[in-house]
Amino acid sequence: MEKIQMKTPLVEMDGDEMTRILWKMIKDELILPYVDLKTEYYDLGLKHRDETNDQVTIDAANANKKYGVSVKCATITPNAQRVEEYNLHQMWKSPNGTIRAILDGTVFRAPIMIDPIQPVVRNWKKPITIARHAYGDVYRDQEIRVEKPGTATLKFTDEDGQTTEEKIFDFEGKGVLQGLYNKDDSIESFARSCFNYALDAKKDLWFGAKDTISKKYDHTFKDIFQEIYDNEYKEKFEAAGITYFYSLIDDIVARVIRSEGGMIWACKNYDGDVMSDMVSTAFGSLAMMTSVLVSPDGNYEYEAAHGTVTRHYYKYLKGEKTSTNPIATIFAWTGALAKRGEKDGLEDLQTFAHTLEQACLDTLNAGIMTKDLCALAQCVETKQVDSEQFIQAIKQRLEELMAA
Repeated sequence: MEKIQMKTPLVEMDGDEMTRILWKMIKDELILPYVDLKTEYYDLGLKHRDETNDQVTIDAANANKKYGVSVKCATITPNAQRVEEYNLHQMWKSPNGTIRAILDGTVFRAPIMIDPIQPVVRNWKKPITIARHAYGDVYRDQEIRVEKPGTATLKFTDEDGQTTEEKIFDFEGKGVLQGLYNKDDSIESFARSCFNYALDAKKDLWFGAKDTISKKYDHTFKDIFQEIYDNEYKEKFEAAGITYFYSLIDDIVARVIRSEGGMIWACKNYDGDVMSDMVSTAFGSLAMMTSVLVSPDGNYEYEAAHGTVTRHYYKYLKGEKTSTNPIATIFAWTGALAKRGEKDGLEDLQTFAHTLEQACLDTLNAGIMTKDLCALAQCVETKQVDSEQFIQAIKQRLEELMAA
């Protein structure tokens, strides 16, 4: 069979531990036999990041800006134990955080639905996509532990030396303080990424914040979203037959639970962190959650939403078989290949990506599953397989679909 040709390389970001092992299996068995794969390769494994003083992560992010589409394997964000284990020079920052900052991107996460695993929320019929503003808030906060009575103030000094100061609280004893911030241009990028992604996916966009309580911080999010929507996207949304809906975050949560799903739910940073885990668990498994980083100027980075599956990696190093779920990593590859095909006008590459996704779904719907999904499956007889057997079963179904 003649391989499908590519015009422009994907930016390939390799990763760590068990997902790195699966990464090679997926390429060797499910992609390279069928696609004349072109990638610009960056090794984001922890050892190589340490050897390059993390320059490789910066280079990979800039390559994404050059080529427009990347695919990323799960990576380790080291803690103190990892610094010792890998003999690192320092506790390097999250690669995902570095890449998000360079691309000014928004993270969109959505569950992969299969027939044998029904959502915990019985009326959810369609995937719910969480759009997380991955900047600022508690993740870049400053904190103070108050040990004695005193007065806490919030103070800002502008470049001309003018100060604005507000009293926060008069402490009569011990307590804690936390300072948060965000930037208008980051919120604007978040809004445009959400509106563009909604148009691309042809799905309604919901957004919620607590503007009735946070009359400046959260209200700024609300106002910026509304202004950009009214000035730049309202006519496009109406033409596409989709809607933008804003409400208080507590009302949005209630509406999401009562809905049948199918929308994109835009969340501030902390809300998105929490709600993406809630949605993934309610739909079944974090191992069945896709993740795509989208910049406001239309660059895409696809990855799995989960981590490096450390426990399975240690078993693999002992020579033991593991039943590790590769689905989200496969869908990272298919998402990137489909987007590359879309940008380059390669219908056969897009068709291949969609066919590989269908092969995955068919295999799972037939009850051939890794251990984690067997425990969740309902109304189907399951066959538990290890990772290699699972990938081979997908390959068999892929070849059947391509021959049809």
